[in-house]
Amino acid sequence: MNSADAADSADSADSADSADSADDVGLRPVARLLPNGAMDGNVAAEVRQEAAGGSGLLVTLLGGFRLTIEEQEVAVPASTQRIIALLALRGRSGRSRLAGSLWPETTELRALASLRTAIWRANQVAPGLVESAHDSLSLVDDVEVDVTRLVRTAHDVMEGRATFALDSPGLRYVEGDLLPDWTDEWLVVDRERLRQLRLHVLDILAGQLADRGLFGLAMDVALAALQADTLRESAHRAVIRIHLAEGNHHEAMHAYRECCAVLSRELGLQPSAETSRLVEATEPPRVVSG
Repeated sequence: MNSADAADSADSADSADSADSADDVGLRPVARLLPNGAMDGNVAAEVRQEAAGGSGLLVTLLGGFRLTIEEQEVAVPASTQRIIALLALRGRSGRSRLAGSLWPETTELRALASLRTAIWRANQVAPGLVESAHDSLSLVDDVEVDVTRLVRTAHDVMEGRATFALDSPGLRYVEGDLLPDWTDEWLVVDRERLRQLRLHVLDILAGQLADRGLFGLAMDVALAALQADTLRESAHRAVIRIHLAEGNHHEAMHAYRECCAVLSRELGLQPSAETSRLVEATEPPRVVSG
């Protein structure tokens, strides 16, 4: 039994009837962008400040769960945290799917009863936070989610509509920071999606910085991507390209050989033709003895 089950096992049946009347209200659409990653306290505070915008209701998922109302943090039961977090990440969802994700080890009837209890508790803590219509649920449309802003900015960067500021907190989250103390299976997909999003943004940012001649910063970003995934060939290519752009051919060859060694050792593969072409003109010709 997971932590959500334990939190609800004593009172889900007793609270189910009262929860029904509390959660059946009008539904409005909610933004749904996906995420995951660990940041230090200062960075987490920056993200919370950015996300708060004009709304007084903020759900924080990076670095741990927090619910703040008008800048005041409120206590939320563990099982209620989970429904808020899941709706914040996935957007509008069906009741049965939510119940099955949050309470996978119990019967459908008991899971649905636990869901009603969690909805009732959420709306006790923050009236109107969880909205319901027919068989689906969502968070109220003006709630702010820290992860949503990071993901939106990342998409803008990848699609060429914006660039990250060099001190952006969005660049500093790392794998595992999405609700780091939670072990729920449903988080696996969200963590991986945020990790992949971050890696793609780092690839793009490394190229942008190199194009501006900021090779030191570009290398720092490229190495951050490589540290997050040592088997990511595009990150190896970024490192090689930056060395070549600086005229450091020896360093470029060293980076290429490192790429070859890692791919061979871990995957039994050689670098792609695209990677090998980067150093073809750099590698000195072999001397053939006759």
